[in-house]
Amino acid sequence: MGLQLRHRDYRAALDFLFARTTGQWKLGLERVEGFLGALGDPHRRLRTLHVAGTNGKGSVCASIEAVLRARGLRVAKYTSPHLVDFRERFLIDGAPVPEEAIIDFLERWTPTVEKLGATFFEATTAMAFQLFVDARVDVAVIETGLGGRLDATNVLTPMVAGVTGIAIDHVEWLGTTREAIAPEKAGIYKAGVPAVVGERDEGIRRLLATEAARRGASPVRLVAEEGYADGVTVTGRGTSFQWVRGGRGLPVTTGLPGRHQASNAMVALTMIDALPSDLRVEAETAARALEGLTLPGRFSRHGAWIFDVAHNPDGAGVTAETLRAVAPPGPVVALVSVLGDKDWRGILSALSGAVQRFILTNAPTAPSSRTWVATEALEYARARGWEAELIADFDEALARAPGLGATVLVTGSFHTVGDAMARLQVSPTTG
Repeated sequence: MGLQLRHRDYRAALDFLFARTTGQWKLGLERVEGFLGALGDPHRRLRTLHVAGTNGKGSVCASIEAVLRARGLRVAKYTSPHLVDFRERFLIDGAPVPEEAIIDFLERWTPTVEKLGATFFEATTAMAFQLFVDARVDVAVIETGLGGRLDATNVLTPMVAGVTGIAIDHVEWLGTTREAIAPEKAGIYKAGVPAVVGERDEGIRRLLATEAARRGASPVRLVAEEGYADGVTVTGRGTSFQWVRGGRGLPVTTGLPGRHQASNAMVALTMIDALPSDLRVEAETAARALEGLTLPGRFSRHGAWIFDVAHNPDGAGVTAETLRAVAPPGPVVALVSVLGDKDWRGILSALSGAVQRFILTNAPTAPSSRTWVATEALEYARARGWEAELIADFDEALARAPGLGATVLVTGSFHTVGDAMARLQVSPTTG
């Protein structure tokens, strides 16, 4: 059955794809490999960097992209999920691919997706590789979706593979401990390919390094053992530090605020340093490229609003720490909606020491099967003495929040942040 689009409508094309793919994760590479084979294996014609990790991989991908673009290269970036527009997943030189390119691809290939039984993420991953080949990019920065070993992106043999760090998330797929999750993330390491390990915990770091070596990766570079961040300073304009290696300090400033962004910057710069000689960038030049970096939904500020997608307790803890460091005008109100299969208790607890009030709500685009029980969250918050109220209607919650505090933090999931940005007309790609 073909796809007929009389008016070549972009949204109709996406609806057609959504309807013919499963929204459920199916880990494994056989379906995406089958689809890529039908496409002519575009992933084998790309020079790529591959990034995995529980938290921080989006920041690392954005940092690598900024450095390579500053070098004058044509750079693509594939990330997920999107905040507002599906095309955010496929950026070329910082701009979303044209709607026409999405429509053309789906008109031709959705029947093949349907025949293979590919998932939505598998289809979009293959689409990304084809779009990037068609655009003749010099290099593509690719973020894993879930895990690493069996993630659809793991068909790649990249120039460099990096894992940012490990936290507890997606336990139904990856395991219930960091020790169990680490080998899944380390699955992106490949024989003969440089492996960068960004994990700060020594035990988990060593586990990742052992997995990389077992897979034949070479060299294996442990960021925390090559150097450290000294004098980290966080302001509303970003994060500055000295990257000390071999007794020498390199001044680094990234436009992304938060102490954790020092670690993310060091992972990105190490991955850049591990590239083949024709793509490598001098450390001083690479560091300068990070100064103007922004990333939608990662503590991004627009007037009185702060958007941060923190969707697990570790991420929420980082958000709270950054709030305390930046010290925006108070009181700070947190508008929160979390997916029901996430540890929302841990997220609220992590935020509680850095905000003065919670507004609990329901993100409109959150899948009905994953919606949290906001009344339970309200009971949990009030039982701990936190100022909290439930405004189930998302639009009403957005309207009320600015009247209850000087700063409004929107957080809890990509759905929450994306829905708020769409309604407040904050573009993830143009600001």
